[in-house]
Parts: sequence; C-alpha cells; structure tokens
Amino acid sequence: MPGRLRRLLPRTFQGRLTAAFLFVVTLTLALVTVLVINRLDDYFTSQQQADLAQRAKSVETYVTAVADENAGGSPVVGVDGHVDSDVLDTMANPRLQRFIADQLGQADVEIAFGRFVADGESVKFLPAADDPILLHLQAPPAAGQTQEKDVGYTHEYGGAGQVFAPYALRVTLSNPYTFRATALANVTGLLAAIALFALGLSVVVSALMARRFTTPLRRLTEASRGLAEGDLTRRVPPSELRAGSSELSELAVQFNAMADRLQESVEIIRRDRDRSRDFLADVSHELRTPLAALRTFNELLTEGAADDPAARNEFLESSGQQIERLDWLAQNLLELSKLDSGLVLLDLRPDDLRAAVESAVEQNRAAADRRGVIIRLHLPQAPIRIRHDPPRVGQVVANLVANAIKFTGRGGSVAVDVAAVPDGARIEVTDTGVGIDPVELPHIFERFYRGSRANEARGSGSGLGLAIVRSIVDMHGGAIEVESRVGQGTRMVVTLPRDPRLVEGTPAAKQAAVASAADAEARGDGSVLRPAALSGPSEAQIPNVQETSP
Repeated sequence: MPGRLRRLLPRTFQGRLTAAFLFVVTLTLALVTVLVINRLDDYFTSQQQADLAQRAKSVETYVTAVADENAGGSPVVGVDGHVDSDVLDTMANPRLQRFIADQLGQADVEIAFGRFVADGESVKFLPAADDPILLHLQAPPAAGQTQEKDVGYTHEYGGAGQVFAPYALRVTLSNPYTFRATALANVTGLLAAIALFALGLSVVVSALMARRFTTPLRRLTEASRGLAEGDLTRRVPPSELRAGSSELSELAVQFNAMADRLQESVEIIRRDRDRSRDFLADVSHELRTPLAALRTFNELLTEGAADDPAARNEFLESSGQQIERLDWLAQNLLELSKLDSGLVLLDLRPDDLRAAVESAVEQNRAAADRRGVIIRLHLPQAPIRIRHDPPRVGQVVANLVANAIKFTGRGGSVAVDVAAVPDGARIEVTDTGVGIDPVELPHIFERFYRGSRANEARGSGSGLGLAIVRSIVDMHGGAIEVESRVGQGTRMVVTLPRDPRLVEGTPAAKQAAVASAADAEARGDGSVLRPAALSGPSEAQIPNVQETSP
C-alpha cells in the first residue's frame, strides 16, 4: 500500500511542493471549519436554552394570571390536591391553548399545577392529582425557524396564589421552533464557501510559489546538463537568480561562479596544450637547424673535405659554434622548465642589489664592445638592501642587457639605472635600438617568440631569454614593464619588492608561511606568521628562509 501511495504522488519537486502546500491548507481549513462549527453549535445551543427559558417564563406568567383570575378567590390547588375546576375549564379553551402554544411557547407545552413540599433538607415539586395540561403546537414556523425534535425545557415556578393557599407551576416546552439550525446552516455554508475560495486561491498561490522556487532549480539542472554535454558557456540567467529564495539564488550564483572558473580552467588547459604543442614544434625546429648543419659538415668531411686544412678548420669551427648553440639552447630550455615547474627555489638574501646588477652588466661589456655599443651604468651612492636572489636577479639584468645590445646598432648605447623606491627597488634598461612594433609588445615574453624577421638580430636567438626574465621576476613577486617605439629604442623597467615573502602568492611567501607554522607548532604557542599581513618589518622579525636551487 505505501508503494501504491508513493506512485500516486507527483514525481517533480514542483508537484510535490504544491501537493504538500495544498495538503497543509486543506487540513488547516478542515480543522478550522470543524472547530468553528462546533463552537458555534455550542453558542447557538446556549442561546436557544436562554430563549426557551424566556418562553417558559412567559407561559408561567400568563397561566398564573389566568388561574388566579378564574379561581375566584379559591385556592387554585385545593387541599385535596385537585386543581380548581374553573381553572381547568378555562385552560381547556382551544383559543387559549393555541395562544399559549403558538405565541408564547412556540412549542408543545405541558403545564402541571402542584405544590412545593419539603422532603428532608430539600424541597420538591408535588404535582396535583389532575393530569397535566397538554397544549400542542399548531402554527407554522416563522421565516428562518425550524422545529427542533427531541429538544425540551422544563422549569418549576413557585410563589403563586394566595399566602395561605400557594401553588406551584411546572412548565415543559418540547419540540420548539428555533433559529439555531438555520443560523448554523447559514454559517456552515458561508464557511464552506470561504474554504473553497481559500482552497482555490491556495492552489494558484502554491503553484506560483512552487514555480518561483523551482525555476532556479530547473535552470541549474539545464545549465548542469549543458556543462556535462561540453557547453561551458551555459549559465543560470541573471533574471532567474532573483526568482527563487535567497538560498537558491545564492546556489545559482555559486554555480555560475563555479562554471566561470571551470571554463577558465579548461581554457587555460587548452591554451597550455596549444602552447605545449607549439613549444614542442619550436624546440624541434630549433634543434633541427644546428643538427642539420652538423650533419652537413660531417658528410663534407667524410667525402674528402678533411684533406683541405682550411676547409677542415672552417667546418670544425662552424661545428663548434653549432654545438655551443645546442648547449645554450638545452641549458635555457632546462632553466625555463625548472622555473615553470617550481623546481627552482630562490635563495633569498638581504644583499645590496647594486652588486648583482653591476656584475651582470660587466658580463656583457665584451659583447657590447664587439658590436660597438656603449653601456652606461648608473648606481646610487647608498646601498639598496632588499631581500633577493643575487644570481637570479643578475640573470634577469644580463638577459635584458644582452637583448638591448643585440637590437642596438653600432654607435648606439644601452643605459642601466638602478634606484630605490618606497616598496623595493627599480631596475631600468634603456637602449637606442630598433624598437618593438606595438603589435608585438604583448607577445615578447612568450617562449620562442622572436617577432618579425626584418633584421638579422630578430632572426637569431631562441626567444627564451625574456620568458626566463619574466619567470624570475614573477618568482620575486615583482613586475616588468616595456615601453618601446620603432626606430627609437626600448625601455624595460623591472620592479622588485623589498621582501618577496611579504607578497601574497609567491613561492617565497608560501615557504615562509609553512616555516612560520612549523616554528609556531614547535614552540606550542599557536602563532603563525602571515606574510601578506606584514608591512615593512625589520630583519629580526622575518624568519630566514634560505632556499637553494636543486
């Protein structure tokens, strides 16, 4: 049976919510109707008893007056227990009986004469020896009245008659005409009409409310189905976010946020896949060129060119250059791979930045002299002590200076300026070279990107130097900006923070947080250093995070 009942229930959430709402409303209306009708019935019954008491009192007053008048001074109820004959004759008058039953009592009336006698501590009514007088109701009911069967009222009245011949009167009303049934029927009908209206209204309201509540759920289902089928652009429409409750709206907002992040992650994966594909193609191309040259030199030497000393020396010299290029390319690829994978950890030291910059510039002076390019280095008088990895920062400066020299013609100049800033330090490398086309600026830090091949400088190299520069700067939590005009030169600006461990998201910051948590756990004080919340601490306040390169 429960299984059959479950099959009869709606299967949708909207249908079940509507059915539950209707069930609650219907049950509430039924209980309220039953309780109201029950209370009204009690109220009308009490009013009916009061009305019957008033009618019985009217009958008693009228009968007493008639009896006293027709007794002629004699006792109404004699000593022998019989009612005065004149009184009985008068009470037998049909017109009087009709008046009493139809007008005063509006019911079947029974009148009994008697006396009150003492019975121990109580007083009870002792009827006369004559039979009670029965008056039958003959008049039709008035508008709105109905005859109540099995309803009666009896009351005994004393104190009538003379002082020395008192008598009592018992009046009984049965099957009276009352308004109770009609009033109760009217109220019941009104309550039924109100209940039907309320039930119909609840059907409409519950359907609208259930639809309003379930619309975001349907949209969530449709969007989830779309995501499952591969459509990453599916979202819950903003207009539907306000349709449901605050919880459902918040769920829809979080779903959209999750879908946005999922789409972003998939796009990143796709871009990484495309980049990896392009990277492998570029690597194979870069390796193919020197390998082809070496194969050619080897074949020429094998075919007899080795007998010519001049040709042999030229081939061996060219082969050495190609081997050096292969070695340089392999080293740069390995370096970039380590930087991207996080295998390279910074060895952060609070050293003078000027030393790393000056050493990197000196490494490129020989190349600058060969190309006829002048290098100018401007260092401040005061030390610039920031926490950095000197070899890595030197690698950044060396790559930038080498690029500037490569793209600067004979007679040009390259200027390197170092300055302290409130949050760290700034390194500027400015050249008077060929410049960079504005279209190419967003791509110069991509791997193997060499821009246009309008000149010999752009056609050479591997396009890995600036990618390495950006990776090292990002690891320090710094930034690099480029300004360039074609034919006027390029300006590279590297900004480094005072302490990379205070920059949220950097490897150094994560390493410092882990080390601080470990120290706090070892001390048992529960204090954890939060690098992002610190600003300008002294060296004694910062744990020494020494990181070594593998």
